[in-house]
Amino acid sequence: MVLVVGGMPVGSTDLIGARSRVAEALATLAPAARERGVRLALEALHPMFCADRSVLSTLRQALDLAEATEAELGGAGSGGAGPTVGVVVDAYHVWWDPDVWSVIAEAGSRVLSFQVCDWILPLAADVLLARGMMGDGQIDLRALRSAVDSAGYTEDIEVEIFNQALWDSDPDLVLGTVVQRYQGCVL
Repeated sequence: MVLVVGGMPVGSTDLIGARSRVAEALATLAPAARERGVRLALEALHPMFCADRSVLSTLRQALDLAEATEAELGGAGSGGAGPTVGVVVDAYHVWWDPDVWSVIAEAGSRVLSFQVCDWILPLAADVLLARGMMGDGQIDLRALRSAVDSAGYTEDIEVEIFNQALWDSDPDLVLGTVVQRYQGCVL
């Protein structure tokens, strides 16, 4: 289950408090998730979304919170199921971070999801819909793929392109382009 943890309360400037509330909520949620065999993947969002969508702005913050929560649970789940709490590596949100490579390596089996798209300029008026087709922007998707592979990630790779212009285009052409770009930019 991918968790986008939410931004700050309306009218608040207490970022530290907002992050503390996320940790408290996760500490409550994680035992129930473990009991049911559900894995929780914390998704850090680009800092431009900190106020309204996620107070976790770096992969390091997400990994630190995942590790702290897992330690409170007493370590990895039983039966070799792996960690209950991990992270999402979303190319759009983490590509810019100079520490992303070392954090992915450190995360290892805590990488629970990998999402790809591209960072394109100029940004759309609605930055939530500013994700580009793979290969149209600045993200080195092959390098990120190599990093998550080296960390041991072997699950699905999600193409996550939020872009109104693409959504309004012919779906067959868009799907054909997604397949071509995925093969050329990610594989």
